[in-house]
Amino acid sequence: MVEAVRRRGKDRPDDRRSVDQLFDRELDHLPPEARWREWKNRVEATIFAASEPVGRETLARIVGKNCSIDLLIDDIREELRGRPYDLVAVAGGWKHLTRPAYADAIRCAVGGNERAADLTQSEVLVLMCIGYFQPITRAELSSFFGKEISRDFIGHLRGAGLIASGPRSPTPGAPYTYVTTKEFLLEFGLDTLRDLPDFEALEDAGLLSKAKLLAGDISPVFTDDDAGSE
Repeated sequence: MVEAVRRRGKDRPDDRRSVDQLFDRELDHLPPEARWREWKNRVEATIFAASEPVGRETLARIVGKNCSIDLLIDDIREELRGRPYDLVAVAGGWKHLTRPAYADAIRCAVGGNERAADLTQSEVLVLMCIGYFQPITRAELSSFFGKEISRDFIGHLRGAGLIASGPRSPTPGAPYTYVTTKEFLLEFGLDTLRDLPDFEALEDAGLLSKAKLLAGDISPVFTDDDAGSE
């Protein structure tokens, strides 16, 4: 019995290749309209079933080689117009997400994202700085805010999976730098870091001043408990 299971385990790569070879991506036997509909169904089903955003390369495995995935996604999103959920580009792929208008109803029914609710204003600001200026050291973050950012504070953000260690800084002592993660993109609904709000737009809206940020003139948002202690 054990040997049979082992044999099946060894056969899996070949079986997978066989299935891959037999899978009909092109659907040439179908008329164009039916073919397009089937490709859309495949793409939507794959994204729906996945727990993580599904990337372009993955979707390319289930549609014809000349199929435009972007047009498929546009068609699916058009069909979802008016529904309580949408197909959203996030963290380098696509994912089904409920629309913000239904957030209160979802929280009332099944609870919310506890980790997101636990992020303080200070943590969001530090994440923002890392997002804009990465790779960045803890000392550089401390100078931005005019207050020591403790190892515990950084450790909490790392524990939440929102940041990770980047390359060593070329400055004396070669301290660690920090960068944002895919989880950061998921948390804030971003496809890539290019989707972060433009600094000039934030300044025009009066929401942020780059000069004040770089001068460490936003420290009042921090308390001793926020930044932590060594």
